[in-house]
Amino acid sequence: MKLEILNEPELEFGGGTRHIDIRFGLMYAGPLDVQNPRLRTISVGVVGTTTTVEGLTGWLERCRGEIPARESPYPNLFPHFPGFGPDVAFRSTLLLESRAQRTLAPRDLVRVTKAPRSNEMVEAAVEIFLDELRYVAEKLRPDVLICAPPFELWEAVKGDRTSGEDDDSDRGTSPNGIAAGWQYDFHDLLKARAMALHIPLQLVWPHTYDSTKRRRQRRRRDRARGQQDEATRAWNLHTALYYKAGGLPWRLVRDATQLTACCVGVSFYNSLEGDRLLTSMAQVFNERGDGVVVRGGQASLSKDDRQPHLDSDGAAALLTSALSTYRREHKTLPARIVIHKTSRYNQAEQSGFRDSAERAGIEEVDFLSLDDSFIRLFREGTHPPLRGTLLSLDDVTHVLYTKASVDFFGVYPGLYVPVPLLLRCDDTEQTPRFLASEVLALTKMNWNSTQFDGRDPITTRAARQVGAILRYIENADLLEPGYGFYI
Repeated sequence: MKLEILNEPELEFGGGTRHIDIRFGLMYAGPLDVQNPRLRTISVGVVGTTTTVEGLTGWLERCRGEIPARESPYPNLFPHFPGFGPDVAFRSTLLLESRAQRTLAPRDLVRVTKAPRSNEMVEAAVEIFLDELRYVAEKLRPDVLICAPPFELWEAVKGDRTSGEDDDSDRGTSPNGIAAGWQYDFHDLLKARAMALHIPLQLVWPHTYDSTKRRRQRRRRDRARGQQDEATRAWNLHTALYYKAGGLPWRLVRDATQLTACCVGVSFYNSLEGDRLLTSMAQVFNERGDGVVVRGGQASLSKDDRQPHLDSDGAAALLTSALSTYRREHKTLPARIVIHKTSRYNQAEQSGFRDSAERAGIEEVDFLSLDDSFIRLFREGTHPPLRGTLLSLDDVTHVLYTKASVDFFGVYPGLYVPVPLLLRCDDTEQTPRFLASEVLALTKMNWNSTQFDGRDPITTRAARQVGAILRYIENADLLEPGYGFYI
């Protein structure tokens, strides 16, 4: 066994400035594309009730200026939000025109929220919002659409759940991405139906902009959940809006001596019926974090390990489609591919992936499978191991702490004992240390969060996230390739 601690990966921001922390990098240097004149103004369309539209737009106006930091002994964990304006952070301004704001008829929402929880009720709620979103999209073509449902709808479609789901979790999936009995999800269904508008959509619930709207705990329904501080909420929402408007807030730092690479996340999800076929999905990224979505073919559960697998032809077709989409989006192909899969590889999958890569002229392919680790490490004192702690059990099996204590924060920013990742280097060209460092860096590419200590790399996180939405899309022509349409 071998134990070491990897360095915290840096990110690149405006003017080539580097920093390990997303928020401080944006404050010091602005986004990566800070010189892009198209992003100096971002037009936003908003649909909701009179109360939610007024509440959300009022809060966004407040966020043009500084939002103070939370009082804390850990200032690096809870920095202030400097504002969203032309001279700070993103160097951009939100255009909030009243003509791009539409309100819903109260009687329609009352009819939906008072109905018993069912898939039909969720569909009805989605259609109410979609009608108004369609009007704004067709008449004004804003850069980003915002759906602002009322708190009553949250209670109707989410507040009665006890399955452990949350608005930012892998909805209705097991660790391998297989649906395990689920109901229609308002967020996922709305994202899928709104894809036909060809404008990225942001869903904003009242607890984002109104601290009095507290969600109930999943297991203790009589208690309110904890809530992020206001500055953190402002950081996260404005980062998502900037990215969805076509901006690139940051990117991974790539060593010029290394091969250009793309990372592919492969996961699995049930068809909408949930009782027959498993289909596969890939998410492709380069160092800029540009993601493209690809829907694959049929998969099946193996009788040997009870895990989902593709056959050789299915694996080859999936990667070929992913590389074709990648080339269409980026005008080139990478020199190296690393595939992160949420279940173990079998020989047929490896053979199919490798055949596809060789046909594309790509000789270097790394196969990694990622899962939860049952191994826990302990260190002296009261804090968990440091983020970046890597335990190599043998040449193939490794344990990596991605969610753990962070020196820059001065604390472990979690509530529970952290669960490390189990990395299996099933067939790799690069060293385990290099591949683990790559995984650690990819945990920082989540555009929905500016706290950089994410647990899962964006490859597998996106694969599960996107799969939850793809199950609602029957017409492949409506499938948007950009990752911004799915988060």
